[in-house]
Amino acid sequence: MTTSATSLETKQRSWGLTLFMGIMAVVVGAVLLWAPAKTKAETWMLLVVMLAFYWLVAGIIDIISIFEERSAWGWKLFIGMISVIAGGYILVYPVASALALPRIFVLVIGLWGLVQGVIMLVMAFKGGGWAAGILGVLGILFGLILIGAYTMPGIGLSFIWTAAVAALIGGVVLIVQAFRQRRA
Repeated sequence: MTTSATSLETKQRSWGLTLFMGIMAVVVGAVLLWAPAKTKAETWMLLVVMLAFYWLVAGIIDIISIFEERSAWGWKLFIGMISVIAGGYILVYPVASALALPRIFVLVIGLWGLVQGVIMLVMAFKGGGWAAGILGVLGILFGLILIGAYTMPGIGLSFIWTAAVAALIGGVVLIVQAFRQRRA
């Protein structure tokens, strides 16, 4: 007997965690789109700090979700630890992260987006829902774009709007998914 990835039953993360992640993504997107940053440097620093907070909280939530659903706990722990370490490092050294290593920083963002996107896409096929699939595709696309163009000067600044729109769309999708999970 063969089974497809979509026919496997897996638990989803709790609706509360999904709702929190969605709200957080919408806030990050809104801040990036409408914050009163007057210069490109301020906008870049805002992106760095917001991304650091997002990674830190997302990593903590990924680690906490291991206690709710033990499947793929190794990947969840790995992604959670990487997110917490990256977010914490960037919060401690935001200027160094933004100024000293802009190309490497953009490459790391691209790699993180790619890995996170692949994991979300796999989770979607294992029953994680259409929200995980959409976020997975967005993460993969964003990661590939950044990886492909990380050597271009100012690439991080040029993707502020892209990151903001992706965060808004992904956040709304997560919020809708959270309420669907709650009803189910």
